[in-house]
Amino acid sequence: MRRGPGRAMQGEVFRAILCTLGVLVLLLGPGARARAQDPPRTVESVDLGRYVGRWYELARFPNSFQNQCVSDVTATYETRSDGRIDVINRCRTAAGEMDQAVGVARVEDQQSRAKLKVRFAPAYLSFLPFVWGDYWVLALDPAYRWAVVGTPDREFLWILSRDPDLAEDQYAAALAAARAQGFDVSRVMRTDHMTSAPAPAPTVP
Repeated sequence: MRRGPGRAMQGEVFRAILCTLGVLVLLLGPGARARAQDPPRTVESVDLGRYVGRWYELARFPNSFQNQCVSDVTATYETRSDGRIDVINRCRTAAGEMDQAVGVARVEDQQSRAKLKVRFAPAYLSFLPFVWGDYWVLALDPAYRWAVVGTPDREFLWILSRDPDLAEDQYAAALAAARAQGFDVSRVMRTDHMTSAPAPAPTVP
């Protein structure tokens, strides 16, 4: 009859297993917790008829596609006959010029109308899923004075307002709403607005 390993060897094997498990927990644990984190919740309902129009960006998470924007960031939404929404984003650059990006949004959740997809790529690329970005309305003032918009992975966040000079208590409420949804608000960067607002954005044909 073959004898099993001695107690000393069994102890070494047991310690090796524990060590391996410990390393796996350290390496995989945070990622596993992040993957298990539920996505943020959107508002129950968005009245798109009230939501469209001009919004001023009060704050955002820094992102590469807005690196050129130093102030006066606005987003203007206009409804279309096909049910989609024209998106006109404008900002002032360091050179003092106005930069503009024109896109289109489609509603993904017809029940709440709080989940949209936005595309700034040319229309002929619209069949590619990766050219559409998530736009979730996560918090919305009852009077539509401010809104918190983000993405389900919590990598992007914007705080929007109908007024470039939103009262601080209202801004604090919007920031608190983002924090409550699990966003790292320490990353938030405030947006400057000059005294004279940028000229109205042109209507997209």
